[in-house]
Amino acid sequence: MAIELSDLDQKQKDYKAAVDAWVAAIRQEEALASVDHTVAEIDKWENAGFLEEETRDKAKAAKKAYEDALREKFFNF
Repeated sequence: MAIELSDLDQKQKDYKAAVDAWVAAIRQEEALASVDHTVAEIDKWENAGFLEEETRDKAKAAKKAYEDALREKFFNF
């Protein structure tokens, strides 16, 4: 079954959106890495790290879906 160009376009958009979210999470974690040394701020920083991991995983999954679709289109895998 050949993959449609619109499917590739959507997978590419999904991947870009996931990467953008990942970058935003990294920047949020970075901003919290240099705040006051209080327990509340450390908790926020730690939680930002968990969000970064979650968004990274989503970006990696979106990348794999896009790559798989490209392989299907060009190599019939």
